[in-house]
Amino acid sequence: MWEYTDKVTDHFKNPRNVGAVENPDGDGLAGSLACGDALRLTFRLNEEKKIAEAKFQTFGCASAIASSSALTEMLIGKTVEEAEEITNADIIAYLGELPKQKVHCSVMGREALEAAIYNYRTGKKLDKHIDGEVICHCFGATDKEIEKITREQKLATAEDVTHACKAGGGCGQCIPEIEEIINRVIGEEQAEEEPKPKLTQLQKIKLIEETIDRQVRPILRRDNGDLELHDVDGDKVIVKFIGACVSCPVSAVTLKDVVETQLREAVSQNIIVEAV
Repeated sequence: MWEYTDKVTDHFKNPRNVGAVENPDGDGLAGSLACGDALRLTFRLNEEKKIAEAKFQTFGCASAIASSSALTEMLIGKTVEEAEEITNADIIAYLGELPKQKVHCSVMGREALEAAIYNYRTGKKLDKHIDGEVICHCFGATDKEIEKITREQKLATAEDVTHACKAGGGCGQCIPEIEEIINRVIGEEQAEEEPKPKLTQLQKIKLIEETIDRQVRPILRRDNGDLELHDVDGDKVIVKFIGACVSCPVSAVTLKDVVETQLREAVSQNIIVEAV
């Protein structure tokens, strides 16, 4: 029997904003009926471009219902940009707490929000292609997904990962691989805490070029895109998208979530990337 906060119990027994928004501006789906959890989130903006209505439909447990209900309450009144900043940790904080075995319900809410915002910006459904190697075949979790959630939630054991995203919670054969990912992430984070030698501007530019060639360009080329390094001014890195990236409607997201993130990890946390 799970221990729920009063707020979780309230949102489960009296869920807010159940249903689907008619003619929504954003419509996103996360989870899978095959896995026992699925969530559809829809929202509509008012004339001020703020979320006036947000509704959910879910096939899940009490935590999934409470998390979805809480998310819709958090969304109403926010701009899309403000809504985009909501994390699964924010959903948990709003509810007071979730049992660690149910944290994945808040993650599903965050994923549905990402899908709905993508739909709002592109008019398309978010088709999440498999990015990385599938580690947990029971729940279709890849190495990159496990690494991402391990970093974001500071997870330390395979059990933590299972509670957060279900990976490893089926047959259990992937547990050793999950533990390898966790150990690698912890090792990398410990190494990052050690002070790095200060780079000269020439060394910084070379490292930026190497990082773009090794870590950024392969990702962009999967979708027939690419970029060129245009200039480096202190910590400001200016790039020029080429190929399919030029007309891509989510190039601004790619600029920050892919290019800037990779350069910050490899070169400096102070890096700011802009496009010409």
